[in-house]
Amino acid sequence: MEKALGPNHPDVALILNNLASLYCEQERYAEAEPLLKRALAIWAQALGPDHPHAAAGMNNLASVYCDQKRYAEAESLYARALAILENSLGLEHPDVAISLDGLALTFRVHGHYNDAKPFLLRALAIRQQALGSEHPLTKATREALETLATKNSAAIS
Repeated sequence: MEKALGPNHPDVALILNNLASLYCEQERYAEAEPLLKRALAIWAQALGPDHPHAAAGMNNLASVYCDQKRYAEAESLYARALAILENSLGLEHPDVAISLDGLALTFRVHGHYNDAKPFLLRALAIRQQALGSEHPLTKATREALETLATKNSAAIS
């Protein structure tokens, strides 16, 4: 594909992203990271740095950073992706919830439950509206909120 389309074609970035996703499922993060960085660079160059595909690449790379416990790097990428997605797709688009979930995670791991809660509440509202209350992503966000409430109660007592 790369030979046919050239090394900087958005479809090449998609293939790199998909291969990186496979590596992530196998917990091969060191191999996934450079592929995601290259995919992100291709999308940013070919489509523009504020394109939703670039934001998706940021979310994917941030997820790898979370898996590696590199939360500060992840938070920065999630925040940038959130801004891009809100500006390009709108405040209530389901893809926005991905960045919101990720940001909440970066706060939760540090015990900043009150900071995480607004992100999860907003992600839940978006997912309930767009996907329905029984969708697996909606349920997962609801469960994250319930866990957050439990942890926050334990931290207070």
